[in-house]
Amino acid sequence: HGKIAFNLDGGKDSERVPAFEALYKDGSFDATDRSESVRNVVERFGDIEEYFPEELKGDALPLFIDWVADNVHLVEITAYSDDDAYTIFETMNDRGLSLTPSDMLKGYLLANIQETQKREAASDRWKARVREIQELDWNADTDFSNKLEADFFKSWLRSQYSTKIRERKKGAKNEDFDRIGTEFHRWLRDEAQRVGLKSTDDYFQFINRDLDFFARQYQRIVLASRTRTEGLEHIRYNAHHRFTLQTMVLLAPLRSTDADETVLRKLRLVGQYINILLAWRIWNYRATDYSTMQYAMFNVMKDIRGLDVEPLAKTLYDKLMEESENFTSVSYMHEAGIGLAVHQGNRKQLHCLLARMTEFVETQSGMASRYEEYMSEGGKNRYEVEHIWANKPERHTDDFQSADEFRRHRNRFGGLLLLPKSFNASYGALPFEQKRDHYFGQNLLAGSMAPLAYQNNPGFLRFLAESGLAFHAYDHFGKADSNERYELYRDLAERVWNPESLLSGNGL
Repeated sequence: HGKIAFNLDGGKDSERVPAFEALYKDGSFDATDRSESVRNVVERFGDIEEYFPEELKGDALPLFIDWVADNVHLVEITAYSDDDAYTIFETMNDRGLSLTPSDMLKGYLLANIQETQKREAASDRWKARVREIQELDWNADTDFSNKLEADFFKSWLRSQYSTKIRERKKGAKNEDFDRIGTEFHRWLRDEAQRVGLKSTDDYFQFINRDLDFFARQYQRIVLASRTRTEGLEHIRYNAHHRFTLQTMVLLAPLRSTDADETVLRKLRLVGQYINILLAWRIWNYRATDYSTMQYAMFNVMKDIRGLDVEPLAKTLYDKLMEESENFTSVSYMHEAGIGLAVHQGNRKQLHCLLARMTEFVETQSGMASRYEEYMSEGGKNRYEVEHIWANKPERHTDDFQSADEFRRHRNRFGGLLLLPKSFNASYGALPFEQKRDHYFGQNLLAGSMAPLAYQNNPGFLRFLAESGLAFHAYDHFGKADSNERYELYRDLAERVWNPESLLSGNGL
């Protein structure tokens, strides 16, 4: 109509118009603090400028414009319903458009919010929360960020809605737990009614309230799994065991209406329950990997879903009481007189146990936590699981009839300490009597073997008096002493991982 206009501007009030005009006139626009749509326009304009071939500029440009006009075809696809729009959206993805399952889930949910203002608000809320999850690994590559984003949706939807899991038999069909793990966007579309998505407001609240709440709690869990956080320490401990199933179980009892204090108490209880269970299984040589624990954690997740704090604590305590194995269980290794011992496959797990036990002794004695230091994997002074006895069976012929018998007992849990690698390089090969006093300069669990630990150390002495634990110094460390130390470690473990603490103290 005789006026210059942009083909895609959304009207005079569109937020894109100032960007279009600035790019058209000046070739640049500051998109800082603008919407994602505006930033995308400016960034893609910059891409064209950066990658546009030199040979198509100048005199060749009009010819190129004619070529584009004649050879590039834009196809308009009209959808007459929200379902049609989502089907087209998903079909495009199946044909190669790079969209993630969360993109497709977003498209489905937003298509069912009819009010434009609410749809835009929900879209903004979605973008903000997903961006925050991706930024948890800002310096990581895109693939990892996408995995973290997908893990959130899987953990959230499983924790709140999955009711069945694939049976452990050949030919069994995938149930909702399994489908959420592989195609959560399709699962939610198929199960929308069961999830409670019936009206347009249901879809709005699913994003604006539920996704908002659970995304924030997911971020909290991820951060607590990376750095020891006061009140949520057990999440960090479980992460060091590489126990990735904990996220969905931690989210299970949460409700979007929970106050923040309630959320923290629930997270603390579930994290503590998981940590006790893992310690018991490790003590009894039971696997803690994903495939082994998946079915059990699914059932726990179902049973604690949406529970208030006190019923949650009681349920988790009862579940631990149903376990057949704990620190006093008699496994085949205990029957053989060995008990818990280090081997190639469990060294990292025992490292975690020793770090927790060492931290417990020190913090109960009034010292600051050094757990992160004990678990650090870098640096020349990183801590490792070390033997009290050097690997020299000839020094212990009075206690053992063969080198094999000596080595079996050398690996027992009571004969292990957590020490810097550099310390063991300097003193590890020495007889116990020559390195005992050097232990005093290390952590308190190791230092407790030396007489100096019991002098001018009121915090430690108070802890011993209150706990009744049979700590004492050693002049010599033989077979009987190793057995005694093993029993001490077991008594200490029962205090560190005490199910009674679920019912009082930390949880309530």
